This record gives sequence, C-alpha cells and structure tokens, in this order.
Amino acid sequence: MCEEIVSGLASFVGDSPTAFHAVANIGDILQKNGYQRLYEEERWEISPGGKYYVTRNDSSIIALNAGAGLENYCFKIAASHSDSPTFKLKENAEIQVKEKYMKLNTEGYGGMLCASWFDRPLSAAGRVMVKDGGAYRARLLNIDRDLLLIPNMAIHMNRKANDGYTYNLQVDMLPLFGGSGCKKGDFKKLAAKELDVEEDCIYGMDLYLYNRMKPSVWGAKKEYISSPRLDDLQCAYTSLQGFLKGSDDGAVNVFACFDNEEVGSCTKQGAASTFLYNTLYRTNLCLGKGEEEFFRAASKGFMLSCDNAQAVHPNHPDKTDADNCVFMNEGIVVKSHAGQKYTSDAVSIAVFRGICEEAGVPLQFFANRSDMAGGSTLGNIAMSQVSMNSIDIGLAQLAMHSAYETAGVKDSYHMVQAVGQFFNSRIEMLPIQSLT
Repeated sequence: MCEEIVSGLASFVGDSPTAFHAVANIGDILQKNGYQRLYEEERWEISPGGKYYVTRNDSSIIALNAGAGLENYCFKIAASHSDSPTFKLKENAEIQVKEKYMKLNTEGYGGMLCASWFDRPLSAAGRVMVKDGGAYRARLLNIDRDLLLIPNMAIHMNRKANDGYTYNLQVDMLPLFGGSGCKKGDFKKLAAKELDVEEDCIYGMDLYLYNRMKPSVWGAKKEYISSPRLDDLQCAYTSLQGFLKGSDDGAVNVFACFDNEEVGSCTKQGAASTFLYNTLYRTNLCLGKGEEEFFRAASKGFMLSCDNAQAVHPNHPDKTDADNCVFMNEGIVVKSHAGQKYTSDAVSIAVFRGICEEAGVPLQFFANRSDMAGGSTLGNIAMSQVSMNSIDIGLAQLAMHSAYETAGVKDSYHMVQAVGQFFNSRIEMLPIQSLT
C-alpha cells in the first residue's frame, strides 16, 4: 500500500508542473470517483449523499462529500495548497544578449532557494488564454521537453561563490532559451505551436518555470523520495486520497486546495479569499438549511491545515528546537506556535491525537527555536474567513523551497491513513467543565 501511494504521488507531481495542472489533475481524480463538477457562476443543486467539486481561477479547488443524514451536521475540512516557489515569465519575456543569446525575463514567485535552480533542465508551463471567436478559453500549456537552463557563473568569474553569494533575481536567475538563431517572438510562436493555435489568438499567458527532474526514491533502504514541489503537492495528494476514503453521514466532508499560499494567500483564489466561505454557505443553502444552521455547522466543524514541516537537517541539527523537532518517516507532524502562525491548540491537538491513535499513525510535534523566525501557512488565514477548530499538520521534509525537495516514503502512507480516519470519524467536543 505504501509503495502504491508513493508511486501515485510521483506520477501526480510529475504531471503537475503548475497549480493549474495540479487542480486539473485533482478534478480528473474526483470525476473518476463519482464527483460532479459545479460552476460558481451557475445555480447549484446539492443533495444529501451527493459528491461535488468546484474550482476558482483554474488553480484552487474544493470538493464536497455530503452525508446522507444532515439534520444536525458539521463541516470537516482538509486543506492544502497547489502552488510552489518558482519563477514567473513576464509579459515581454524575451531578452537578446549581444545578438548571440536569447534569455527569458522572469520574476520570483515565493521564497525559493535560488541556488537549487541552477544548471538543471527546466521548461515552462501554465495557463494560456486563447481567443476563440467571441470567447476567451483557458488552455493548459506544458512544453514537455528540456527547454531552458539557468547557467551558473564559473568559479573563475566569481571566486567568492563558495563564501556566500547574494543572488540578484533580475541578473542571476534568468534562464537561457536559445542562441543566435532565435528572434523576438519565438517563444510565443513555440507556445502557439504547442497549443495548435495561431499566435494572434493568444491573448494572455500565466507561465512559470519548472524543474524537469523526475521524482526519485532513494536511500539505503529506499526510505526517501526527492521531487520538485513536494511542498505542498505531497499534502495535496495524500489528503485527497484520505478524503476519498472517508464518509460520514452526519457531516459535509470537504477537501480544499488553495493557490497562492507561497505569496500570502491574499488573492481571489487564496485561503484569505471568500472561496471557502462562499462554497460552504452555498452548500448549506442548497441543502435547505438556513443561516442559523450554517453557523452551527461551522462552529462544530474541524479543519486539518495540511502543509509540510521542516525536518531536522543531518548537517545542521542545531537549527531546530532541541525537543520539538521532527524526522522523516516518523509520522505526521503537528505544528504549534505561540504567536498563532499555526492554529494548533490543546483542543485540536487532543482531537487529532485520538484520530491518529484510531488510525495507528505516529505523531510528532514541531515548534520553532524561540530565537528563530519560522514559516507560516494557510490555516489561520482560512480560519479568518470561516472559523472553527483547526490544527496545522504536515509531513517532515528537507530542503523546503528547493527546486528538488526530500521527504520520507512512509509518511505519505501515514497522511492518507490519518486523513481517511478523520473523514470517517464523528467529532464531538464538550464544553469546558467548571472548577467550582
């Protein structure tokens, strides 16, 4: 079972070079499992026992599994994100260098480890808007070949490269596209050829660089998987598989995967948007419920915010807290932060600990060193829109935000089992007892 999950993860990541592709692939998986697509601009019809999904901006997706007995129901949510740090192509991307090179003009998306992007095969993928008569249609583009490369500067030209170097995104990180035979307009011509459309039919492009290296399982006992975009496609894929295993007649089970977490989530399709609230509220209305029932369902609800966590680095164990530190293949990570960058608290930790005990899944606990700033995720951002008990969880990994990240093989299985148990469980929390 573990090998099957890891194989599925590797295929999913390999087929998902951008958030647009990830969401399209998630939609395909949902349809194969009997989920009906809804569209935000159309009237919804949702019935108890039904399965549905909806997308926004082609890069965020929410799926719903409505229980059959919803007299006094709640929402149960597993949320992740579809985006990863990369480089976005600018509108006028081609830059000629001394009429001998053609490079592409990009800007950084998210907080990437720049050094990991050098000297490896890259290409471009994303969404292209094509004019078709009087309409504009979104088309997925993946130029599926080794097309680009960001060349390092030779040590002879930068003698201090190994002493530490500050990368300039406008100077150091632009990929080489072609040689003296390239002319301005060749990249758009290539995109049009890939899509089998005329160049003048292309009216807009959201294109990103991606690492062409395939996922690899390695280690003395094949205990590790390395791949592009494990943060956060590992959680997106495994929480989806757990969601598909779950069913609760007294709940609306929800899978959510948001875009733009890596740049703050404050977009129409991010966790800070109305997407989750609108979807849950419309679902409540379609089920014949009123506003009072919606607020009750949310207050009794529970969310798993699923985003990967920093494993202890074998060469730098001092960079993590002495005791609240985590390792690959040792179980799901529960993340806590006194400043509330993570949503975990005693209530949500207790509930999730019980779920993992039922699933036979090990738990680990992570907190930042008190003298170091940590990262953040989508949990507290989403909860500012729809508030309920929530916990931040993830899988331990190395080299987060690298072009090629590493995680544990066993942990993907752990996440599927735990999320499946969560969606199969009835969660009830009693009010605090008086001390008098």
